[in-house]
Amino acid sequence: MKIERLLGITMILLSQRRVNAQSLADKFEVSLRTIYRDLETINMAGIPIVSYTGSDGGYEIMEQFRLDRQIVTFEDLQSILVALKGVQASLDDAEMDGLLTKIKALVAKSEQHQLEELGETLMFDTKLWHGGGIQDRSMLAALRQAAKQRSVVSFRYTNTEGIGEQREVEPLGLAWKGYAWYLYAYCRLRSDYRTFRVSRISGLRLQLETFANRGVRMEELDARWGNQETGPLIPLLLRFPPRLRVRVEEAFGLDNVDKQDDGTLLVRASYPDNHWMYGMLLSYGPDVEVLEPLAVADTIKNLGQQIYLTYHKEAPQ
Repeated sequence: MKIERLLGITMILLSQRRVNAQSLADKFEVSLRTIYRDLETINMAGIPIVSYTGSDGGYEIMEQFRLDRQIVTFEDLQSILVALKGVQASLDDAEMDGLLTKIKALVAKSEQHQLEELGETLMFDTKLWHGGGIQDRSMLAALRQAAKQRSVVSFRYTNTEGIGEQREVEPLGLAWKGYAWYLYAYCRLRSDYRTFRVSRISGLRLQLETFANRGVRMEELDARWGNQETGPLIPLLLRFPPRLRVRVEEAFGLDNVDKQDDGTLLVRASYPDNHWMYGMLLSYGPDVEVLEPLAVADTIKNLGQQIYLTYHKEAPQ
């Protein structure tokens, strides 16, 4: 326990500019006398600690001291910190907090001033715009812990059609894809590996049962991305008005957009024939025309008519 505390104090001193002895005592739930002894022990071990008196006094490690980080550059550490902070934003994991502290400890004191002056020039944030509250973070933490311990979990999963099913799975891990978290797991109902969007999971329960490693890695499952429930891709030919140029280029990519002489935009893209594709097309309202294939155009027309009827029902007699 003492060794862990000494390591923890060292990491905090390396990652922060100056630390008050009382704050260390509060964090590690020991007396001030114990903290003073720990600081002396760390100093005797060869890590030079300097004390300062006054209103802003405290303890810090000498300016030029740092842990040997070998070939990792200051810029490398900046990038690692940005990525870790982004993941931590939605995971809220205590282990991730500790990892951030350790990474910060690899930055020399003199470089920490530079880090503060530069500020954040890049932000990676996995929090959803709707806020992603405590319940979201709790589920992610529970799924991650289950994957680490190889514990079977059960939950109710709702697909894009609104159909819910009870699933029992062997979780492998979590992946951030595009704008959402996904669970990679072996599904006992389907007798195969599946990806589950975490936002569609409810009623999560961790079972006492554990499972054996089936020898499949997340990287292998990632190669199957888009081939489990999406179906074959359909090539589309779409036409948009000129005023949607920015939105269309952002959505489909410059290489897939051809500007015509009259200013209209022709887009060639391929998507799976599922509910998401039709929802995406309908999001453009009357500003998109499906030129090919005709079957997709007919489906969009029928959906449009259903929407019209929803808002033009006959008044009850």
